[in-house]
Amino acid sequence: MTLDATEAGGGGDLFAANLKGSLLAIASSAFIGVSFIVKKKGLRRAGAAGARAGVGGYGYLLEPLWWVGMVTMLVGEIANFIAYMFAPAVLVTPLGALSIIVSAVLAHFTLNEKLHRVGVLGCGLCIVGSTMIILHAPQERTPSSVEQIWNLATQPSFLCYAAIAVGVSLFLMLYCAPRYGQTNIIVYVGICSVVGSLTVMSIKAVGIAIKLTIEGINQAGYFQTWVFAVVSTTCIVIQLVYLNKALDTFNTAVVSPIYYAMFTTLTILASAIMFKDWSGQRASNIASEICGFLTVLAGTVVLHSTREPDQTVSADLYAPLPPKIYWHIQGNGDVGKQREDDPLTCEFITVVRQDYFV
Repeated sequence: MTLDATEAGGGGDLFAANLKGSLLAIASSAFIGVSFIVKKKGLRRAGAAGARAGVGGYGYLLEPLWWVGMVTMLVGEIANFIAYMFAPAVLVTPLGALSIIVSAVLAHFTLNEKLHRVGVLGCGLCIVGSTMIILHAPQERTPSSVEQIWNLATQPSFLCYAAIAVGVSLFLMLYCAPRYGQTNIIVYVGICSVVGSLTVMSIKAVGIAIKLTIEGINQAGYFQTWVFAVVSTTCIVIQLVYLNKALDTFNTAVVSPIYYAMFTTLTILASAIMFKDWSGQRASNIASEICGFLTVLAGTVVLHSTREPDQTVSADLYAPLPPKIYWHIQGNGDVGKQREDDPLTCEFITVVRQDYFV
């Protein structure tokens, strides 16, 4: 009876911890959703005055509005950081979809990125899926020392995942980004997502170390704590750089759902490998969590499909006209006249399209 009471008490404590983590994750999503919009407006202002972030410019660092967005994001990330202290990544990370709802609604009113009526269905799917994840999330037991987390991080399965993640990130940054970054959204978002999965694992380790230190079990003396801190800081900086590039180059409506889908999937995979979140859980609960995540993912796809893309200027808009057409315009002073021996071809008509004059 005493053992049952102890297990019941432990289960109640774990449920309370999950609830705290959920509330913090929801608050984090609200702040981060707002920060997407504020940073986007700051990037637009900076791009109007100089080189855009998408092509390597750093003028946004002098834009106050961008810093407001950064502070807002920092508040959200701190709340997210604390959430990882209480709840497993399988629970906290998918709740980031709520930031997509916030950014989608605000972008509709402030950035003129229209959200159609069907987008409301996408928002509803995100909320339903997030609720399913909260109700069936695993109850994670906090490690008693940073050394235990280190042992989890150095197990062969997670080292293999980390090596693949680093290799893919370097390939995307060094080879793909210079060549395809401006035309393929997967490059920038992929870097953020792959590096982000490592960020979450290291952030969770640092958060647990801080929590244990506050509780009186000092973890600052372990070198592993500082290794996790350096890794998390490095990964965060990389994420910020490439997220700015993605936001400045592509529509927020495109960046947000793709980033969420890739980042969440990779983070859940990394957490399942490192922390074994699903170990000992019933198959029905695992299936419910997966269904909840798929529901959220479907909501993000619906949201994306009902949003209007940015009105970008065609790359060939300012390309010089071919010599043949140039001759027709100015040759022999017969401007606008049709010659019998060399009539205007339909090629000339098709080049000057109506959308060039919008």
